[in-house]
Amino acid sequence: MPQPEPAGRPAASELTSPTSTSRVLVVACGALARELVAATRGIPNLEISCLPPSLHNRPGGIPDAVRRRIQGARAEFDRIFVAYADCGTGGRLDRVLEEEGVERLPGSHCYEVYAGSQTFARLAEEEPGTFYLTDFLARNFDRLVIGGLGIDRHPELLSVYFGNYRRLVYLAQTDDARLMEQAMDAATRLGLVFEHRPTGLDGLAAPIAAFAGAA
Repeated sequence: MPQPEPAGRPAASELTSPTSTSRVLVVACGALARELVAATRGIPNLEISCLPPSLHNRPGGIPDAVRRRIQGARAEFDRIFVAYADCGTGGRLDRVLEEEGVERLPGSHCYEVYAGSQTFARLAEEEPGTFYLTDFLARNFDRLVIGGLGIDRHPELLSVYFGNYRRLVYLAQTDDARLMEQAMDAATRLGLVFEHRPTGLDGLAAPIAAFAGAA
């Protein structure tokens, strides 16, 4: 789907320094839940609190939802990190995080987080008409893409939504044969050239580990 315009990342402004006893909360997009559990395993005193992935259907609601979760956790946690990119909020999330003094993941969307900014920029430049899948989207393709866009009820919408796309790039966080098959099937159903780019979890794990003092 079309990517949101890049937005600046707020400066680190947590007032307390990481210690071995600091309690860290990661306020996260629910679409990253499974990957976050794997990426943060072994980091002590860290908890994950996920917001509904359905917020991506109305990204204007993300900033306020994140603010409420941050403010509700202040008394319980020493430090808070937000596992969202800009995610289509047009910079509104950054303004909230600046006011709250909280960092987030770098980048404009999870595709850039997983692939890395330089790699994602190259992918976008070499073929602007690219539709991206992550493990989460490959796993939920029928529900979120086919059903979510109404293509199951109105097949004629397929060409409306995807007529200008040329390829599907599967940014894979895991080496999962079933997900690979689902991603390839998604490309076939959309009539797009398939490309596989393994990313692993480093793009997600490294910023959080560094923030938590466990890099």
